[in-house]
Amino acid sequence: AQEKKIFMIHGPYPIIRRELRARGWVERKLPSTGRQLEHHRGDQNKQQLETGPSNGGGGQSGGRGGAQPPLGTTDPLHYPCLPAEKEEEQCDEDPNAIHDLMSYLVRDRLPNFIWTNFLDATDHELLQQDNVVNHYARVDAFTTKEGLCLSLQKLPWIEQADPNTFFPRCYRLGIVDEREAFIEDFRLTAARSLLKLALEEAGDRPVRTQQVPNSAKGAGESHVSHPKHSTARAGSPLYPELVEEAMEVCKQHLGVLQHQDIDRRTPSPCRTCINWECFLQRYYRVVHERAGLVLTKQQRKECQDLLRHLAEQLPQLDMEGKFNIWILKPGAESQGKGIICTTRLEEVLQLACSCTAPSAQLGRWVVQKYVEQLLTIFGTKFDIRQWFLVTDWKPLTVWFYRDCYLRFCSRPFSLCRLERARHLCNVSVQKWYKTSPDQDPRVPRDKIWSNKQFQEYLAQLGQAGAWHQRLVPGMKAAILSALRSAQDQVRFRKGSFELYGADFLVGEDFQPWLLEINSCPTMSPSSPVTRRLCANVQRDTLRLVLDRKDNPTSSIGAFQLIYKE
Repeated sequence: AQEKKIFMIHGPYPIIRRELRARGWVERKLPSTGRQLEHHRGDQNKQQLETGPSNGGGGQSGGRGGAQPPLGTTDPLHYPCLPAEKEEEQCDEDPNAIHDLMSYLVRDRLPNFIWTNFLDATDHELLQQDNVVNHYARVDAFTTKEGLCLSLQKLPWIEQADPNTFFPRCYRLGIVDEREAFIEDFRLTAARSLLKLALEEAGDRPVRTQQVPNSAKGAGESHVSHPKHSTARAGSPLYPELVEEAMEVCKQHLGVLQHQDIDRRTPSPCRTCINWECFLQRYYRVVHERAGLVLTKQQRKECQDLLRHLAEQLPQLDMEGKFNIWILKPGAESQGKGIICTTRLEEVLQLACSCTAPSAQLGRWVVQKYVEQLLTIFGTKFDIRQWFLVTDWKPLTVWFYRDCYLRFCSRPFSLCRLERARHLCNVSVQKWYKTSPDQDPRVPRDKIWSNKQFQEYLAQLGQAGAWHQRLVPGMKAAILSALRSAQDQVRFRKGSFELYGADFLVGEDFQPWLLEINSCPTMSPSSPVTRRLCANVQRDTLRLVLDRKDNPTSSIGAFQLIYKE
């Protein structure tokens, strides 16, 4: 029935608008476009409706800025104005003002379908039971960095899963216990890194639990680009006791991990065995100034054994690399805002304390282990934006989108140079950087690849099966674990659904590492690839949440049901 097919859109979603109109839906437009209805209106009162107060018209496209009016109200004056470019977009699609006239006729009706780009725009209390909305409330438990960090800490108590197998170690710096845990983690990572560096300088590599296949380094080049730790320069200081201290720390930590301390109640190795301030200063000299390390034959064997045993206990031992790089993030920001990479403990703590932005104060910062051993393409870092859709939380029902895209950085990957252009793959960050002259010319100029192009590249490396056998299963498992860990925090509502964008890095062993999950993933195309894929995922979302209700056998495009409780 026509009265059941009224929709409303907040934000730049021309694909959604066209698809709904093609299905016979009528849009209840925001009043900023209502001025085109003047020739349809014959009295002053109707003109008053269209030219109402303009306060609230500025800054609404930012999504989270400012208080938003409830969509359940029937007074058009309560709606914010859209930016001019949005008005032009709508005007171009309605040259004869037919849609504007139809919108005016339903101005006092509640919409049956709402698609909005910010969560606070929808007043869930005023919505009718059968209204369809593209958001759930309280999803910040997994769509903010701080929320995801906290939720995944609870995962082992919810199900038999270890977040350390898919989510880089993460701490909320505003929580005293977590800040102390991070300091301990940084120190222990430094000790392990020192053993790796000592073995590398001795011409050896640590024994790994999972070797990268030799064929992965095919296609005429290595797919991983790391700076080499050089041997000591003439006259550089030697710290013969440093390796012994690092080995003692790792031995004690291994004992804790193997639960040998249960009866002895052994304190943390970070609080007992060495002077950590002195150790870290010398460690920095080894890592950053190439101070020398000397291993005896016996030490070399002990280092290898220690790292092999630690690898059995620590899923992230290979991924964490040897430079002890950490990434500092404001807990509730997105699009790469405020993110900083650093290699020194004191810098992390000082940066977190010195920032005065309301959303980035100490209580809102998270610090996460940087994935150092990552897969690069043509010597360049990339990440994967992977969509998924939740159509129900009780029972939890999750759909995985079979298409996704890769985002490249503008400059070659280097762990010795930590600027944003090399390490943050967000389109919103990289759009400000020109491709550097030393960038491999095979990196796409628009810095975007489809997953199909990535699969072709993997086949050239001799790893054709990596996508379907390792990457896709890993991404699905990480997404489901994140959702289940936050499930009791989300405010459930029948009739709602939500499309999310998960961001993954790929380790050099093809292990996907979940970085974050985004509510309201951008649908603004930045390349031919994203123009096609973003349009497709919007169309397929409507097929799934609308068409499938009337016809369970209708096509759902590239969506695949991966979980239903």
